[in-house]
Amino acid sequence: MAPIIHLVRHAQGVHNLSRENQEISDPDLTPLGLEQCAELRKKFDAHDKLTHLVASPIRRTIYTCLHAFEPAVKAGVKVIALPDAQEVSTLPCDIGSDPSKLKAEFGDSVDLHLVTEGWNDKSRGSKYYPNPANLEARTRDARVWLRELVKGNDDAQVVLVTHGGILHFLTEDFQGVLINRGTGWNNVELRSYEFADPTGQDPGASLKETQPSWRSRRGSAIPLTETEQQQLRQAFQTVLDEETKKREEAVVD
Repeated sequence: MAPIIHLVRHAQGVHNLSRENQEISDPDLTPLGLEQCAELRKKFDAHDKLTHLVASPIRRTIYTCLHAFEPAVKAGVKVIALPDAQEVSTLPCDIGSDPSKLKAEFGDSVDLHLVTEGWNDKSRGSKYYPNPANLEARTRDARVWLRELVKGNDDAQVVLVTHGGILHFLTEDFQGVLINRGTGWNNVELRSYEFADPTGQDPGASLKETQPSWRSRRGSAIPLTETEQQQLRQAFQTVLDEETKKREEAVVD
């Protein structure tokens, strides 16, 4: 058996309700979002097999992980906050809180040792500014980090709760990316992956969706070609660049 990485988009947040709400900084989950967590908790059948819980340090992803995978949390699996898994855009809703605020809110219930000062800086020139090179580098780093996390444990099962946009870069699968405000993933959607290179030599630590996961959501559909994936990636990057430019110009004005 090979390690399994379960990727999950967060539950509904307040920012998902309207474009205006995207101006809210690091927003909460909605009541429906909490219900979605409960439904995922009931539906997921491998709580006792989870060896690691990981989440973007943005509050809605941490809370989704804590609520949806509560059985593993109660069994002693601590959520690790991973800055490289944060969302792509520079909207206020996608910029996380300072480490001191997260520490005050979550205490010792979340492992925040990777969340250092500046992790939520998305200004031009920073590591998390959403240009193509940065997005490719940090999602590669996140996959390599996950591979190191499970190294030597073929029975490992990891949950990573993150965001709709960055999930396309993590999986290198851009199908549906332009459909739902920049993502083809629904709230609390879970897809399962393995590392494409079982030898661990792939420098990019690329992921491939498991056959059961693919069949459960796509049936006999044919995956997109590499060319089609690149075209979608470029189209999404264009949208992201335009939104980032508008926000930068608004700040200057």
